[in-house]
Amino acid sequence: MTVIADMQVWTGRTDAAEGQSALRWHQWVQPYAQQQASGTTLLGFACDEGVRRNQGRTGARQGPQALRKALANLAWHGSAPVYDAGDVCCESDQLESAQQRYATRVTELLGQGHRPLGLGGGHEIALASFTGLADHLRSQESAPKLGILNFDAHFDLRFAAQSSSGTPFLQIAEYCQAAGMDFEYCCLGVSEHNNTQSLFDQAARLNVRYLLDRQMQGWNLAAVEAFLQAFLSRVDHLYMTVCLDVLPANQAPGVSAPSAHGVDLMVVEHLVRLAKASGKLRLADIAELNPSLDQDNRTARIGARLLASMVD
Repeated sequence: MTVIADMQVWTGRTDAAEGQSALRWHQWVQPYAQQQASGTTLLGFACDEGVRRNQGRTGARQGPQALRKALANLAWHGSAPVYDAGDVCCESDQLESAQQRYATRVTELLGQGHRPLGLGGGHEIALASFTGLADHLRSQESAPKLGILNFDAHFDLRFAAQSSSGTPFLQIAEYCQAAGMDFEYCCLGVSEHNNTQSLFDQAARLNVRYLLDRQMQGWNLAAVEAFLQAFLSRVDHLYMTVCLDVLPANQAPGVSAPSAHGVDLMVVEHLVRLAKASGKLRLADIAELNPSLDQDNRTARIGARLLASMVD
């Protein structure tokens, strides 16, 4: 099921006396409709099924609305239009059909000149996001050089009989093989203690580029920047996804699997901005926000801040 945007969520403080330079997100975001000028378009993926299948703690279905609420009262500093296209909802256990519907919506939005920003939902959103973007690019070029930049404590390269929040990048690798595309995957913030040796072996087989969480500290930032720039130089188009469990648990408690170590927000945000500045970003999303596990909306606020750093 696809739910149209509920614009009532876009409310917040209004500083009318200070004029147009005092706008907030809730005053800028418009409901999506066809034939609008191109801009950034928010699209929610309201889904818990992938997390449930991956034996995680459910609640991510409420993530899209929590992210909108956290965005609503942020100060607006952009210039391009921003639209809300509502949510693609996963009903019962119908994950695969929900992923296909989401991918189709992404393809449509890209075809209209928009840059979609996905609001998760579990990280099963990644398969839907990537295939939607890849299908769009393949309609224009035979073998697009499309890279994936994932900020995540987990590789999400699990093999399973069904799609889940732990399988998307292995499924993407299979898509790339079938489509004759290179699988260009960079995962930043991997927790050695939360990925089995079999997952590291799988990453090696697939030539995944990655850095561990302990390598992504402020003292090592120059090396991390160089690592990211080297990856970006390999691709023409970029899909960026941020799994909020890449952050330390004290910063982002509202996730299915909080990180004991993690990567500090200042580092993550800096690298997100660096990737966006490449000019190659076509699509991005935030995944794994679980509002039922959040504390004082800390995780939602971080997700909103990262989303805000991706708009023009």
